Amino acid sequence: MFDIRGSKVLVIGGAGLIGSHVVDELIKEDLREIIIYDNFSRGLTENLGAALKDPRVKLFKLGGDILHTDILDKAIAGKDYVFHLAALWLLHCHDYPRSAFRVNVEGTFNVLEACVRHQVKKLIYSSSASVYGDALQIPMPEDHPFNNQTFYGATKIAGEQMCRAFYHRYGLDYVGLRYMNVYGPRQDYKGAYIAVIMKILDRLGQGLGPIVYGDGSQAYDFIYVSDTARANICAMKAAATNDFYNVGSGNQTTINELAEMILKVTGSDQKIQYEPAGQTFVTNRIGDPSRAIKELGFKYEVELEEGLKRLIKWRNSHQELVAKRRNAGR
Repeated sequence: MFDIRGSKVLVIGGAGLIGSHVVDELIKEDLREIIIYDNFSRGLTENLGAALKDPRVKLFKLGGDILHTDILDKAIAGKDYVFHLAALWLLHCHDYPRSAFRVNVEGTFNVLEACVRHQVKKLIYSSSASVYGDALQIPMPEDHPFNNQTFYGATKIAGEQMCRAFYHRYGLDYVGLRYMNVYGPRQDYKGAYIAVIMKILDRLGQGLGPIVYGDGSQAYDFIYVSDTARANICAMKAAATNDFYNVGSGNQTTINELAEMILKVTGSDQKIQYEPAGQTFVTNRIGDPSRAIKELGFKYEVELEEGLKRLIKWRNSHQELVAKRRNAGR
């Protein structure tokens, strides 16, 4: 086990969906300092509203871009543990592959290099289930073949392999986490790359039924964001190093089941509308969580229906707050 008491921690991408929840979990620990490093391209200061009230939590004042190596080096200096969550997302990588390479591959190399230079005790690297592509077996264990066909998945595979190389070349301890489908409060519902749950809720808000592409049999493993954040803390504390772990529930949920559950939770009488299958990067992906349970001590807690209720409650309150701000500014 790694003794984290009194440690200084840097959270790269700490203002994003998962990163801000990691900060919330870190506050519960006996730490000396929690620094958030973020360029706010997707992260929001408002995600850190409660966390920044803790005197141990601070935003890194010089910025937070992992391509700015001199600034990144200054941020990592003196830190005991580093969480690396900064990345361009799947659809962003699809549209802008060169930017994907620079941020997700070159940027990760910059983080690893700085961690070695400053003798960081352990790095927690955010990978993705995208490395697997479509499942060849269900549930997928960590030794499932890399069946990826996307730029995003390719960048995460590259990041994983660089972590492994830095461990063997320089002795940098790390754990990589392969997230399944993460959802929850602070999830983007306004941008160009919003997730399926938010798209369904947007439709319902317009008085329209959910659109399901294809027959709705595509199945995924949904994991609530606070559980995902806890997995990061478990990975930091665990004796494990030089390895990768699935972060998911292990539960298989089809898009049909997801849409029906959202209709139930919202009390909507809308009907699902089916349209021809569009561009789908994966159609079947459920992770085997057994190694994370055994070796990291991580097991999910929030069931999907309860998680959806919490997400919808947050979304409604956030939309009301945004509307009040807009009206106050008139």
